[in-house]
Amino acid sequence: MINRGRFRLFAQTQTEYSALTIELVHRSTVIDMLGLLTLDYRKLTGWEAKPAGFSPADYLKIKSSGINVFHPAVGYTTGDVYSASLADIRGWNEFIRDHSSDFLRVDSAADFERVKNLGKIGIVIGQQNSSHFRNVDDVDRFYALGQRVSQLTYGPNRIGGGSTDPNDPGLSRYGNEIVERMNRLGMAIDVSHCADRTTLDAISASAKPVLVTHSNCRALVPNSARCKTDEAIRRMAARGGVMGITMVRYFVKSGGKTTVEDVLDHMDRVAKLVGVEHVGIGSDVDLDGRDHGPHPARRNDLDGIDYANKIFDVTEGLVRRGYSRPDIELILGGNFERALSSIWT
Repeated sequence: MINRGRFRLFAQTQTEYSALTIELVHRSTVIDMLGLLTLDYRKLTGWEAKPAGFSPADYLKIKSSGINVFHPAVGYTTGDVYSASLADIRGWNEFIRDHSSDFLRVDSAADFERVKNLGKIGIVIGQQNSSHFRNVDDVDRFYALGQRVSQLTYGPNRIGGGSTDPNDPGLSRYGNEIVERMNRLGMAIDVSHCADRTTLDAISASAKPVLVTHSNCRALVPNSARCKTDEAIRRMAARGGVMGITMVRYFVKSGGKTTVEDVLDHMDRVAKLVGVEHVGIGSDVDLDGRDHGPHPARRNDLDGIDYANKIFDVTEGLVRRGYSRPDIELILGGNFERALSSIWT
């Protein structure tokens, strides 16, 4: 194996990775801009409530993934969204405080370097719905609690239309006020779930780059309103934004066998359309995948992938497709680090 320059990293799989792949993952600051520590929210709340419930094995699994920074945002859409979002952010703050030897809240551009140098796992606190902003001053309140990213809409709300909204009204006057305040404070605007008109309006309204933390190309998945049009991708890139490519099956391909190769096709398309400087990762999965049990009602996961190793699989694919070392480092995290540093300044 040494002579062939390939290594088997994980005991649970026979998959081998090239020495170059391993080097790139370990050298890069890898950012998953919709990365979940776990999709088992009962487990997560248990970790937050009882620090001892988060075991060394739990930490080792996260550390071994190769991901240095997670943005584990969720979207509250019903009930008291303000209180739910407040509890979520406070829960993350308590978790990070209780495990400060292993985790670091990422508040500023300098924290990316700190995460890497200290060997910790970075957490970017965000929300996938901005309905918790009851008024413009709430942006300040949540920023003070550590929130650094907010998706404007999940479904339709006072700010604008969601991707499931057939009557997309675009960004509202109130939405423009929210965008302006987020720009002023340095909170990143995310339009991943925004409907088409709201997406374009938000990009136009923002004085800073706008992110698509987790979406794919509609040109490759024409039946998905959650995927972004070429026009939206071009406008996002023109303002300095970055698009994180997801690894959820039905956002990757319309049907049939769906693998990491199809994920790479989306990265290729964005890179060819607007440049590799605007491609990132926003997997929208944890390290176990979304499908549990032998016959899930709807398949979410890719074929032939162990999500615990997804970053190595993506990196190996980028190497195989001929991307250069610097370009792979940009995709793995450099692009999001650059954009967030600009937004947070």
